[in-house]
Amino acid sequence: MKQEIYPVEGMTCATCSMTVEKVVSKLSGVTQANVNLATEKLSVDYDEAIISPRDIAIAVEKAGYHLIRELQTETFDIKGMTCATCALTIEKVVGRLAGVETATVNLATEKLTVQYNPYQVQISDILESVKKAGYTAIVESTEETVVPTEDRQKKKMQQLWTRFIWSTIFTLPLLYIAMGPMLPWGGLPLPEALNPAHHPVAYALVQIALTLPVVYLGRAFYSKGLTNLFRGHPNMDSLIALGTSAALLQGIVMTILLAMGKVTVHHGGHPELYFESAAVILTLITLGKYLEAVSKGRTSEAIKHLMGLAPKTARVLRNQEEVEIPLEQVVVGDRIVVRPGEKIATDGEVVEGRSTVDESMLTGESLPVSKEVGSSVVGASINKNGSFVFRATKVGNDTTLSQIIQLVEEAQGSKAPIAKLADRVSAVFVPLVMGLALLSGLAWFFLGGESWQFSLSIIIAVLVIACPCALGLATPTAIMVGTGKGAEYGVLIKSGDALEETQKIQTIVFDKTGTITEGKPVVTDLAVTGLVTEEELLRIAAGAESGSEHPLGEAIVESAKERGLDLPTATQFTAVSGFGISVEIEGEAVYLGNASWMQQQGIAVATLEQEADSLAAQGKTPMYVGRTGQLLGLIAVADTIKDTSREAILQLQKMGIETIMLTGDNPLTAQAIAKQVGIQRVLSEVLPEDKANEVKRLQEAGRKVAMVGDGINDAPALAQADIGIAIGNGTDVAIESADIVLMRNRLTDVATAIQLSRATIRNIKQNLFWAFAYNVIGIPVAMGLLHVFGGPLLNPMLAGAAMSLSSVSVLLNALRLKTFKPE
Repeated sequence: MKQEIYPVEGMTCATCSMTVEKVVSKLSGVTQANVNLATEKLSVDYDEAIISPRDIAIAVEKAGYHLIRELQTETFDIKGMTCATCALTIEKVVGRLAGVETATVNLATEKLTVQYNPYQVQISDILESVKKAGYTAIVESTEETVVPTEDRQKKKMQQLWTRFIWSTIFTLPLLYIAMGPMLPWGGLPLPEALNPAHHPVAYALVQIALTLPVVYLGRAFYSKGLTNLFRGHPNMDSLIALGTSAALLQGIVMTILLAMGKVTVHHGGHPELYFESAAVILTLITLGKYLEAVSKGRTSEAIKHLMGLAPKTARVLRNQEEVEIPLEQVVVGDRIVVRPGEKIATDGEVVEGRSTVDESMLTGESLPVSKEVGSSVVGASINKNGSFVFRATKVGNDTTLSQIIQLVEEAQGSKAPIAKLADRVSAVFVPLVMGLALLSGLAWFFLGGESWQFSLSIIIAVLVIACPCALGLATPTAIMVGTGKGAEYGVLIKSGDALEETQKIQTIVFDKTGTITEGKPVVTDLAVTGLVTEEELLRIAAGAESGSEHPLGEAIVESAKERGLDLPTATQFTAVSGFGISVEIEGEAVYLGNASWMQQQGIAVATLEQEADSLAAQGKTPMYVGRTGQLLGLIAVADTIKDTSREAILQLQKMGIETIMLTGDNPLTAQAIAKQVGIQRVLSEVLPEDKANEVKRLQEAGRKVAMVGDGINDAPALAQADIGIAIGNGTDVAIESADIVLMRNRLTDVATAIQLSRATIRNIKQNLFWAFAYNVIGIPVAMGLLHVFGGPLLNPMLAGAAMSLSSVSVLLNALRLKTFKPE
């Protein structure tokens, strides 16, 4: 028996709640159903073996109400796709299912990602809809996908290469026999038995015998193409199947006519058979598919590299003995032994020993990091010198490396807005080409006065040269390479949208603490009014801040501990964001904060105001300490600037991007920090809740704005910005509010992200241009446009070669992104 609580939408009165209770209670397997009208929630006790949540949802729907549940996301491997039309067909049929929010197919990765409401649609419904469309979907998490993607790709490439070799073995002699007699310098010699003038039937039958094996080897084109055609979803395979079938049919009809004596071949002539066109087209397209598969494999090398970082096994302590087990069997809490030179199996915390660890795979820092008891370690980093034991805290998909891989995979599977144009064209492309092919053939026959053989060759050429593959591959391949390249530089771009929007950025807003600065402030100055000593001032302030998690407060506590001071106990701790704190220490109220906070408490700060201004001008943060109406002193805390901050700001300014610093500090402190890094515009004394509003004001002024912050305190501003960029040190890469995560904690990577975005979008535009240009030029040539003006006619075999090369050229252009290097 199981109990679940569901939010219900649509209830307005007690009668509604009673209706819902009644219809759900009647269901077989439900033992109890209660509705709380105040909270608008339905509580159900039910037997999972008899009824499912979906059955409950359907019953509630029939009663006129709706159960609410968060959308779930599932990824499927798709088999049987050959072009952009296939991808669009799957998106269309799955997207029509009730309960499916979005359905996106990535042709390059051959994956379908679906967001759906599990109350309305089940995975089995999605699988069935894909099957009805003529393809096969496999849930990534099932046993059917245990075979690694890389292995499947290798198997596919091997199959295509084998098919190409065998097709070539039959096609070359066929081409010799068919085309040899037509060569302008007298032709190539043929056996007398195959002389087309003396033995035309034998000449034709031998060609049929050589063509049929090639057709059999390429049977997938027919099974998929014709099936999709009859289902009303014609694709690239449909064009190939129609074109080559027309050539085969023409050749067979001609052979029958030769055998019946209806057609005669004059001396020096040869019959129009077109068998060689069908065989060469199938062979060249198979070669193109092989080259395409090879290129696709190269686009996903970033993922392969990341996956290869993780070790395969771990040495775990079980009953005080070391046992080596597969990494998949490690669970949270396992104690794992690491020896010098070994990779750390998973994320964890050191419990015994000490060492130094190379974390360059994650942070980019070449210097090893010291680790001792209590230190955190990251899976896939490399232990250098000592040995230690650590306790696993994250395993499987929860590890830092797995989250990085997941982010990259999600980005590679997403679509950029620029791809919408290609999608719209691909949706109508194949039917349009079929119509143009038929129209051009009929025009040449009826209006041009050409033979039916001539018209047929036009139809075949148009069908074969037109391929939407290049359009479908133009965007996803560039995104795959671009996001993969970003991962190599520690720049994790979460989606195609983010990749495209980043290159449009005009203004970048930087949070100060933890972004421009290290985020680890230290106490630099102490000033007293004479009521207490410096040590007493620090002791009181540290006692007050001992209950605070603010970085400035932590710096004061750390400074007091370094001096060995005994901290007093603080009670009634109250923090007011953007102002300060109040506590009670030894029976008296103590206040610590800015001048405004002191004034609110009736404490005058005039005696130390000049010194505070002087410290602020140096980039330090002054904090007043007061007690029951008296000012005790002033504590200054400074946060050091990161090594890369000034270089990063200069880089962005050279790129023509406006830089702004956003901080809650007072204007003097903020200006001092900004001056050190080269930022001219500063927004100071901004409360945390107002950061998003400041970003919004910039957007309302017509600027494309990126916000750079730590991804936690700046979450509202990161979400508000056109692009949110989170600085991360690898401990938590799944920052929901950011579009881009900089794993290496270096501000120079902001410029890298923008440069990479610009390079990727430029590459996509090149791909789309060539894909469109290819079809705009190729189809009219195949229709005989040049021939109208006395030019050459496009041979169907050359059309097949051109079609294959179009997809390969787009892939090769996308692979040029692998040479990207930040400036």
